[in-house]
Amino acid sequence: MPRTYILSDIKIAPFVSKGSDEYVGDGIIVVDGGTIGFIGDANDLPQQYRESEVRHLGGRLVTPGLIDCHTHLVYGGSRAREFEMRQTGASYEEIMSAGGGIFSTVNATRQASEDELLTSALGRLDNLIREGVTTIEIKSGYGLDEDTELKMLRVARCLGEERQVRVRTTYLGAHAYPKDMEADDYLSQICLPTMEKAAAEGLIDAVDGFCETVGFTPSQIERVFDAAGKLGLPVKLHAEQLSDQGGAALAARFNALSADHLEYLNDEGIAAMAGAGTVAVLLPAAFYALKETKFPPVQKLRDADVPMALATDSNPGTSPMTSLLLTMNMGATLFGMTPQECLEGVTVHAARALGLDDCGRIKAGMRADLAIWDFSDPAEMSYRMGDAPLHKRIFGGEPC
Repeated sequence: MPRTYILSDIKIAPFVSKGSDEYVGDGIIVVDGGTIGFIGDANDLPQQYRESEVRHLGGRLVTPGLIDCHTHLVYGGSRAREFEMRQTGASYEEIMSAGGGIFSTVNATRQASEDELLTSALGRLDNLIREGVTTIEIKSGYGLDEDTELKMLRVARCLGEERQVRVRTTYLGAHAYPKDMEADDYLSQICLPTMEKAAAEGLIDAVDGFCETVGFTPSQIERVFDAAGKLGLPVKLHAEQLSDQGGAALAARFNALSADHLEYLNDEGIAAMAGAGTVAVLLPAAFYALKETKFPPVQKLRDADVPMALATDSNPGTSPMTSLLLTMNMGATLFGMTPQECLEGVTVHAARALGLDDCGRIKAGMRADLAIWDFSDPAEMSYRMGDAPLHKRIFGGEPC
């Protein structure tokens, strides 16, 4: 078990979200086993901690461990050739119609063994861990059959055993459907029965879907969400990435944890998300890779007090990204988010997008998942283009 120790001579990243009651001055943090025992001024240190070991950090910045709340980290194959197609003018829809996109990854993932998927995913995960990530969400969705979807979820769970990182798994069976099936038949015969089996095996923490002209209709997503509700699973949704399908409002109606992408989000969707407390997960790397020109309505989300998270969307086709720090820079430079919003987007709001209330903040009683940086100004994390130097991670109280 982790022992008790004090982090001293540190800069504590401020969190200024509405309703936040975190300590925002320079002070000390007590790591008590796997949780934060105290945060505040050294003069106010509780008596029971006064004999604890003190670790001086030379004025370094301490933030919560970073959280990547939207990834497709487990997959087979590569889509570098598809990137070349995009460079010659092919659209996302045209690539999918030609058998590329999701379907090429589906074929490669079906052919890969669990060991092969684990090995490739570990390399991507290690890149994120080196940048201070302590919690990550991983989706299925490149199987479109029972065996492969379950295989992906087992590999995702195994990643959390192989590394000191917390893994939340999301079932994305409604990502696409096989070319030889109708969408509704796929949902009835494969997607929904596989969801039930995965839930029975304890392999999933949430359920997602792709509501889009090249994915599933709102009424089909309702079927998925109804089934998830019967299993007691929270939902989230890929919504309004390529067109306005009313997905965000649909997600909010089901009290979704998050609606993700949101470039084509309308005012009705924003109001619905605000009313439901649904987090907007913005994915600037996919926006960048697809050369999109329609920006998510960041200012309107701000005005409506919709919490905004950021994530890598790490996937083989539209966001081959394994840097949450570069994602923060993109959130600032492409979407106009402030450095403070970017930091909150990969900590407190990212935790909320995963339904977690024990991480993402520096507060007594929270998990001791922390990142220590070789600088003192939090703006450095968004200012630098993916090279903010990490001094150390602390995961569940254990330095690593």
